[in-house]
Amino acid sequence: MLTLLLLVILAALVFEFINGFHDTANSIATVVATKVLTPTQAVMLAAATNLFGAFSGTAVAKTISSGLVDTGLVNISPEILICALTGAIIWNLITWALGLPSSSSHALIGGLCGAAVAAGHNNFDVLIWSKTAAIWTENKGLLWKVIIPMVSSPVAGFTLGIIIMGGLMAIISSMNSAGGLLARLVRPKWINLVFGKAQLLSAGYMGFAHGSNDAQKTMGIIALAIFAANGAGTLDQLPSWAEFLRPDGGEKDIDSWVIFTCALVMAMGTAVGGWRIIRTLGHKMVKLHPINGFAAETSSATILLTAAHFGMPVSTTHSISTAIMGVGFAKNPHALKLAVIERIVWAWILTIPAAGGIAWVMVSILLAVH
Repeated sequence: MLTLLLLVILAALVFEFINGFHDTANSIATVVATKVLTPTQAVMLAAATNLFGAFSGTAVAKTISSGLVDTGLVNISPEILICALTGAIIWNLITWALGLPSSSSHALIGGLCGAAVAAGHNNFDVLIWSKTAAIWTENKGLLWKVIIPMVSSPVAGFTLGIIIMGGLMAIISSMNSAGGLLARLVRPKWINLVFGKAQLLSAGYMGFAHGSNDAQKTMGIIALAIFAANGAGTLDQLPSWAEFLRPDGGEKDIDSWVIFTCALVMAMGTAVGGWRIIRTLGHKMVKLHPINGFAAETSSATILLTAAHFGMPVSTTHSISTAIMGVGFAKNPHALKLAVIERIVWAWILTIPAAGGIAWVMVSILLAVH
């Protein structure tokens, strides 16, 4: 059983690495597209800020480890978690190969849910659909933590992108109308210069927010595996070299080594980069200038940090993609390339059932063999 637990941790870290290079594009596509940073500079910035962001909290990790699957109804064994992670990894690689910015977050959630349902002999009651505590911020379950954010975060990204971009355009217009020195300050040359510098901050903000939300999802899977192993007695007699696996704070806390390892592996994956998806987000949806990139990154990062605070595993892909759409819409509704957007939306719709279906098939085969 100890060997299986270590395999789960290894599979989780493989997913985290892939998540890093798969979702790198989400945090750096705009700053590359606007030519504020070279791809190499942008990747290094994203890797560093991802690392810091991963240490900013564990609310999302706790949602993954205890808020989606009722472990009292289904045994989440290491084999089940490996199937869940494999389903997410396969779907991530498929969408990466196609250059589609699908959600690693939803792939992981889909894989976990599909594996749990199969392990529970197709009993959907093993999923925690909705659970409300006395305080509204403690709502749990797929409804509150996945379904509602899955719908609301793209809407929020699109809306906030329009608001911020529209506000910046209104300020520039009023300064231009004032004439004199103010009008000279809002010439395209100066706007690009100012927002080129400002985008360094917004890109760092986006990288930090990406790390604060995405790195925690794998932390939650590792914590779930350790909690299950601890409950099964696997950790009762550990060899001295494996003592680090023993939970320090019970089933409510995420151990420091889990946080550090996931943060480091995600930063390493980020450093590899994902140029196929960068081209889709940064170039194919709408032409971007530094002011547009600043507005999109600021919008998306704000949504991600807000969601992380409430323990919602929101998709970085959804928030930045729709923020770019919102910025493009505010700039020129006709500039959006609807064919590209349609492909992205289909990838969103298919992610949870596709990753879940792969994991379900794998667990079903595993149970049939045994």
